Amino acid sequence: MVHQPIPLVDSPAGPRSTPVLESTRCSSAHDPAATLIRISEVVAIVGLARPTIYKLLRQPDSNFPQPVKLSDSTARGAPVAWVLAEVQAWVKARIAAREHNAA
Repeated sequence: MVHQPIPLVDSPAGPRSTPVLESTRCSSAHDPAATLIRISEVVAIVGLARPTIYKLLRQPDSNFPQPVKLSDSTARGAPVAWVLAEVQAWVKARIAAREHNAA
């Protein structure tokens, strides 16, 4: 699989600091607190592999945002999504922790 660069989305305040996939471009004009993104977009934003993200979900101290169920299914592999604002906040917290630890 060949990975292509992720286009950054510009906002009125300037370029975003976290990448947002092309598929969320029209959603990004809406409230990020109400925008749901799928696992592929979470992977692109946080820079972690899918298994690592699911591992973080099982670790309460990771503070990784919990997914939102998209159906009533209880089967493994049922569709889920994450709130864009929560994922962005987690990334910002990781950056802040790095800056705090460096000081």
